[in-house]
Amino acid sequence: MDINRMLVVFDLETTGTWVEKDRIIEIAIIKLLPSGERSVYHKRVNPLMPIPTVVETLTGITSDMVKDAPSFQMIAQEVLNFIGDADIAGFNVEKFDIPLLERELADAGLPFSFMGRKVYDGQRVFHLNEKRDLTAAYALYCGKPLEGAHGALADTQATLEVLEAQVARYGEGETTVDVLNKFNYREQPEFFDGDRKFRWWNGELYMMFGKYARKESLREIVRIDPGYLQWMVSKDFSEEIKELVRNALRGQFPKQP
Repeated sequence: MDINRMLVVFDLETTGTWVEKDRIIEIAIIKLLPSGERSVYHKRVNPLMPIPTVVETLTGITSDMVKDAPSFQMIAQEVLNFIGDADIAGFNVEKFDIPLLERELADAGLPFSFMGRKVYDGQRVFHLNEKRDLTAAYALYCGKPLEGAHGALADTQATLEVLEAQVARYGEGETTVDVLNKFNYREQPEFFDGDRKFRWWNGELYMMFGKYARKESLREIVRIDPGYLQWMVSKDFSEEIKELVRNALRGQFPKQP
């Protein structure tokens, strides 16, 4: 791959997926020059908060492994220096890595914007060019084209064949459909309620609306402004939210699933 100007490809491992709150635990950047020269920046980062168990399992990075690592604030300037004025590339960088890195830099007192640079997002290119529907799954697992796609019976039959092929491929000798349960395809609950009024972060609930949106935890709002929560109980919120708030005012807080 040839380039006309400096390009950095980067990836972040983080404590979660909330751009406004979660923190970097590992950063890797590969810098490419038009001459073909390459250099690498790679560091583990202490997020100054516990790394959730699900993230430890996913990344293999534990809180104990980063307890002596530098905080992001300590390395923020050298990260900026390494990136320089390069264009940016990565996988899902537009929606996640770039905005989270911008926020971490701002938190470190180094406001910075990637606007004006070219961004090459491998995930966007992949999703635009490669199908991820039943027809594609049928071709992958069953090795033949799906005839009559988007007909209910044909799609149902194809789905059955895909499941049978998945059991055969991933079952490690087991032949029952139960083997597919080992794949954790259900998202971890990020929100407390169906309306997404409260979001979990670091074991606490945060409002996603109003004057405390994304700022203070529910526990902290009880301490500093209980009147605001009492106002909520009198307004047109769901009973689920009102019960949460009433319990919080009594000092009862749910635990993150």
